[in-house]
Amino acid sequence: MVVGSANLDLVARTSRLPKPGETVMGSNFFEACGGKGVNQAIAAARAGAKTAFIGALGHDHAGEILLAALVNDGVDVSAVQRMATPTGRALIGVSDDGENSIVVVPGANHGINVADIEKNETLISATKVLLCQLEVPLPVVQRAFELAGSSTTRILNPAPAQVLDRELLSRVDVIIPNEHEVERLGGARHLLTLGVKTVIVTQGEKGAMVVDATGTRQIDPFRVTTIDSTGAGDAFCGMLAARLAIGEPLGESLRSAVIAGAMATEVEGAVPSLPLWSMVQIKLEL
Repeated sequence: MVVGSANLDLVARTSRLPKPGETVMGSNFFEACGGKGVNQAIAAARAGAKTAFIGALGHDHAGEILLAALVNDGVDVSAVQRMATPTGRALIGVSDDGENSIVVVPGANHGINVADIEKNETLISATKVLLCQLEVPLPVVQRAFELAGSSTTRILNPAPAQVLDRELLSRVDVIIPNEHEVERLGGARHLLTLGVKTVIVTQGEKGAMVVDATGTRQIDPFRVTTIDSTGAGDAFCGMLAARLAIGEPLGESLRSAVIAGAMATEVEGAVPSLPLWSMVQIKLEL
């Protein structure tokens, strides 16, 4: 189960990202499905897990595109809300070296509320893995974690980064920040003192780092030629959640997640870049 955002991504390609106040010429433009919630739900479905999504879309063309994308990848959309507020948008600049700069306009994503979560309590409590991010209102994430079953693994991808209280973090089994987000949250060890059981720090081309009560260990990177890093973190989170839901041990799931995140940088766009499990499996066997 993924609770999160849905955006239509408007992507501009350029030789380099502009500095504040600067205009640069773009070389290409395209639209793609995105939003961390949609990305992670589709990533999980492509990774082989039966997946459902709770989020909000507007009654507009962008909403229809996103809904069709979820359905096309077999994601259960029975809990998706439709509302008058326009569907979320993300304005994304991507440089030729694969770096990106993103402005998100939440739209309908900020219209989802606690009541929308509570009416899906049965679905949430029965899920094996619950994956949330922070592009929807924080009370929505909090309530989803509260309704999760006792055997549910609760995963939080704390993006975009913001201050989180102990009450929320104490309900998190696995938190997946990147290097910048973990520092804003006080560091991996600090998160453990607040009740988080496992901290997984994604490190881009350096792989990932796992910190828990037993210590710290490094997950080696998977080398690729990066074209566009948009969606790489979501590919990692979706793959990890899916493989854990299927029953794989954390170590094996992490290796699959690192490969999925790396492979996602080889393709432009967020959803278009999310790899199928069969593609990751081939890399695992090399």
